[in-house]
Amino acid sequence: MTTHSYSKRLQTLLFAVGIGALSFICSVAPLAAEPFVPTYNPLWDVSPTNGQIKVDGNIDDAGWKNVRLISGFVERNPGDQIRPAVNTEAYITYDDDNLYIGFVCYDDPAQVRSTMCQRDQFFDDDEVSVSIDTYSDASRAYMFHVNPYGIQKDGLWTSISTQGVNYGIDFLWNSAAKVTDEGYQVEIAIPFASIRFPDQDVQSWKIDLRRVRPRESQFQYGWAAIDRNEQCWPCQWSTVTGVKHVKPGKGIEILPTYLAYQSGSRPSATADFDNEDVKGEPSIMSKYAISSDITFEGALNPDFSQIEADAARIDVNSNFALYYPERRPFFQEGSDIFQTLFNAFYSRTINDPQYAGKFTVRKNRFSFGYVSALDENTYYIVPLEEQDIKFNIGKSYVNVLRGQQTFGQDSRLGFLVTDRRFDVGGDGYGTTTAVDGDIRLSRNYSIDGQFVYAMTKEPNYGNVPGGSLTFNHDKHDVALNNESYDGFGYIFRFMRNSRTWNFTFNHNAVSPGYRTQLGYDPLNNYRDLMIFANYVSYFDKSDILERSAIWVNAYNRWNFDGLKKNQNVNIGLNNNLRYMQTQINAEYGRGMERYDGIDYDDIWDATISLYTRPSDAYGHYIQFAFGRTIAYAYNIRGNEIAIETNATFKPIDRITIEPNFRLSTSHTDLQYYDAGSGMASSDNRELYRQMIVRVRLQLQVSKQMSLRLVTQYNNTRSRFRGGDSEFAGDDVFYSGKRLDIDPLITYRLSSFSVFYLGSTSGYRNYDVSSLGDPVPEYEWKLAQRQFFMKLQYLFQT
Repeated sequence: MTTHSYSKRLQTLLFAVGIGALSFICSVAPLAAEPFVPTYNPLWDVSPTNGQIKVDGNIDDAGWKNVRLISGFVERNPGDQIRPAVNTEAYITYDDDNLYIGFVCYDDPAQVRSTMCQRDQFFDDDEVSVSIDTYSDASRAYMFHVNPYGIQKDGLWTSISTQGVNYGIDFLWNSAAKVTDEGYQVEIAIPFASIRFPDQDVQSWKIDLRRVRPRESQFQYGWAAIDRNEQCWPCQWSTVTGVKHVKPGKGIEILPTYLAYQSGSRPSATADFDNEDVKGEPSIMSKYAISSDITFEGALNPDFSQIEADAARIDVNSNFALYYPERRPFFQEGSDIFQTLFNAFYSRTINDPQYAGKFTVRKNRFSFGYVSALDENTYYIVPLEEQDIKFNIGKSYVNVLRGQQTFGQDSRLGFLVTDRRFDVGGDGYGTTTAVDGDIRLSRNYSIDGQFVYAMTKEPNYGNVPGGSLTFNHDKHDVALNNESYDGFGYIFRFMRNSRTWNFTFNHNAVSPGYRTQLGYDPLNNYRDLMIFANYVSYFDKSDILERSAIWVNAYNRWNFDGLKKNQNVNIGLNNNLRYMQTQINAEYGRGMERYDGIDYDDIWDATISLYTRPSDAYGHYIQFAFGRTIAYAYNIRGNEIAIETNATFKPIDRITIEPNFRLSTSHTDLQYYDAGSGMASSDNRELYRQMIVRVRLQLQVSKQMSLRLVTQYNNTRSRFRGGDSEFAGDDVFYSGKRLDIDPLITYRLSSFSVFYLGSTSGYRNYDVSSLGDPVPEYEWKLAQRQFFMKLQYLFQT
């Protein structure tokens, strides 16, 4: 071969290689360099199905054919509207009865986190969700969540910022999911009969599709990009049109329930255990949806039992009733209508109704609700300046009226009237009227507020705990003796919400004569002024820190005589790390408080907490607090320490173990008289201690059947106080120990068709002494027990 021919062939080869390389670069370069453009406020027109859809997690039915693909999901957190690490696709369609949503979530199937559990009980799982604002007024939205096992969790979001999402509510809908070689898929069918929407030919709804992917961080992906500088969340969702000629939900729902139980108790530590006869109580609740806009509900002897009992809370140093969320089914429909800033209607004050009725209306942007009930066992609540008093007063008649109108974008006005009439002691009553509003001023600023006027006429009831106490400059006493008076309360807030800098100016007051028997207002005679501000920093390029927020809160309280009752300043730092979803929070506060006529100037507290979720099988939270606070039962300062820790263990997907430990204790240096030596002495004395240990064990046999065991131990010690400032000798306490064991078998066909079989057993060990007597030691004995069987089934027409 000549040199010339070799050179020519080499040039030809290099040219061919160059052309090939250039072609390859040109083919891939546009893909690599193509910028990611997030989509804000997408507009989407849907079309009906072309065939049947079977909700089984396989998005391959004829009904999904030719349905438009939704792609381009954005990472909302921790990234700010950037390209996600994995792809998500979705589909929306409908037929005459259901709205259908399908998700295809691409991922490594070995990394997908999921729990086989009861509905509403999964946390920190992979999940997808659908949020629907059917009236497009940013006041309320249905929320439907599904994990990769197809387990459901639902809630109702409201614009009243003190409420957030109510996950105690249940809807009827269908879901299924399956893990695939490429990730997982989810199908959701939401019956039109289960949601409320305008009665019109063509619907226009705000819809948000979201995916949560918990790994080192809590990644959140969404269909619509969200501007963090815009305070209205639903305003930024996708607008979905094209749902045509669907029939609003109508018909009758009947929910009969039968509860059979056998109870027993031990009147005292030395008495025999007394078993009562087996009893049974039928009840019935019904709902008639006249249209999608109008619903009537009624109940006779409604079953208001709570199968999942409230977890015990630390209350050894609390002066007022604790607040618990509402979980009873009767109060779920239209629950958002009755919510207000002041919590002026707290439905759990309707304790044991013989009958109850409810009427709700939604017309365009107006909502109306009415509740009426006869309560067999009413707890009368007397709010005072530094404590409240609560006791059973018997039968009462309840009426609640609520209406609200939304307007503009994310704004509303409303009114509320509550009335309770007591059956005992004449014509006693408690009536309140209120107006409230929430006005959006701009994309960052808003104001809201409420004014409540309360009128009270006490029944003539006789002996009342604390009846000798007085209020409102000694004009009235706590005893129920037909006194009449009135009072008012109000709250006003001015707020800024943005991506980085946020603040709230809050002024509220409750007068000395304010008393409500249908709201949660445990204190009165105060004026509050609070300013809260925080600044959020984002660390998009950091490998360790995800975001950090520093905040400050300044709070002052006076009574209506102008006497300062409380003043404190708190500062805090919240940090999210890019490691095992770790959150580290710290805060410190210092101030003063006036209690029972004494000024405590040197009050402070510090708290640090840590949450981490290193894997699907384990998560842990711990909080440690300490400080110099008031021990209210003794009117002295105490050195308080409080510890709370809980964990989640999942040895397998079907078993969840949730231990929880809480401890609160207070010690102080004080002078006391030592009877043995006859001399005054001083040391570090324990004032009180409360320890609660709770373990919840759940085995999910199938999607329908589960076994649950809750064990809870509560140990409380309070030192006996013998005089104004002295404490009786060594180790003299009022103390009580309680052990509760609650097993439960559940078989659930749907949200409301459920069979329960279980028991509650309470064991006691009381160590109680009177001053100077030795402390008797009682062995552990069964103090209370109940076996129960509950069956309820929802009939729909």
